[in-house]
Amino acid sequence: MSMICTRSARSLCNNSPVTEMQPDFRMDLKSRINKHFTDSAHLKLQAMELLADPLTRASERMAQCLMNEGKILSCGNGGSAADAQHFAAELLNRFEVERPPLAAMALSTDTSTLTSIANDYSYNEVFSKQVRALGKSGDLLLAISTSGNSPNVMEAIHAAHDRHMGVIALTGKKGGKMAGVLGPNDVHICVPADRTARIQEVHLLCLHCMCDAIDCLLLGVE
Repeated sequence: MSMICTRSARSLCNNSPVTEMQPDFRMDLKSRINKHFTDSAHLKLQAMELLADPLTRASERMAQCLMNEGKILSCGNGGSAADAQHFAAELLNRFEVERPPLAAMALSTDTSTLTSIANDYSYNEVFSKQVRALGKSGDLLLAISTSGNSPNVMEAIHAAHDRHMGVIALTGKKGGKMAGVLGPNDVHICVPADRTARIQEVHLLCLHCMCDAIDCLLLGVE
């Protein structure tokens, strides 16, 4: 932590109000914010060539799945759960052009289902039991984990394989343990970064790329 932040942090740790800031605190924050933007932009440009091919393959698999009356199930934890829901909403409603709704469902939204499975069995099974119940051959699982090590997401991948479903994995940090459980026909989109915030930012861009590509493949959008 920088010296500029120390006094305020000490006040917060002592549950006392912060009554003053260092004179150059605002300038320090501006520099930090600028660095976030710069680091994010650099990573996206660095990842572009690396991820363009797996994103193309993933988009083609998704479009084919939807054209064959299949559905896409998505899952993740925390920020990745929000990404899973975001993606499902873009397909069910629309992305940037008017079109019929597409079959997608996030497995992180039903609190009764999630809590009953976690309470009666294990949190590791909160997604896999849903995949086994709802998934069928020809469907796809979008499995999101910034670390690639989420046990419940890996269990969902195993369940998807048991149901003869394909998997699109969205990870970072060299793919973690998830890289080792993916099959030869699965698609792995691994962001070349270790910092969670940066990985999540590229994940969102990847999801938007796939939404756009799906619309292009289904509708011929220019």
